[in-house]
Amino acid sequence: MPPTTSSSPFRVVRVFRGALLSVLFLFSLSAIARAEIKIGDVFPSLATAGLTGGAVPATEGKILVVDFWASWCAPCKAAFPSLGKIHADYAARGVVLLGVSVDEKPAAYADFVKKMAPPFPTLHDAAQKLVRTVKVPAMPTTYLVGRDGKVRSIHAGFQGDKTDKLLRTELDALLAEKL
Repeated sequence: MPPTTSSSPFRVVRVFRGALLSVLFLFSLSAIARAEIKIGDVFPSLATAGLTGGAVPATEGKILVVDFWASWCAPCKAAFPSLGKIHADYAARGVVLLGVSVDEKPAAYADFVKKMAPPFPTLHDAAQKLVRTVKVPAMPTTYLVGRDGKVRSIHAGFQGDKTDKLLRTELDALLAEKL
């Protein structure tokens, strides 16, 4: 049975874990506050971002969904089936969905793509040029970009059906806009 004194190693671990979680929470809040690309800003050019792993899809005049993800991110894994369904439902209507990996190691990116087999294009930001330009606040983060190239919404994190429904509502609104 572990000691019950206030100086026990178990109490130290609990205090440290609580402090660590608090620091991580504050860091995530400050990261959101530092996001460089905001709603209304023009999304950076994908053609000049140095993305690897395939061809950059044609996006001019189309609605673009850019999902930043990493192989180590559990919510990113959870988001991929939902994003695959969104791609299937909206691609024929002029929506381009692109997954952008921020993994530092090409093998981590390649293994994740092989395992998840997404039906939408995924590219690797190996030099992390695009993620630094955008200053992505969390993994995953999804940017909806209108036909005009401007960011219309930003979704940091993935909350299952809630995020899926919100993305679909926003995509429907963007598709209904006059050209």
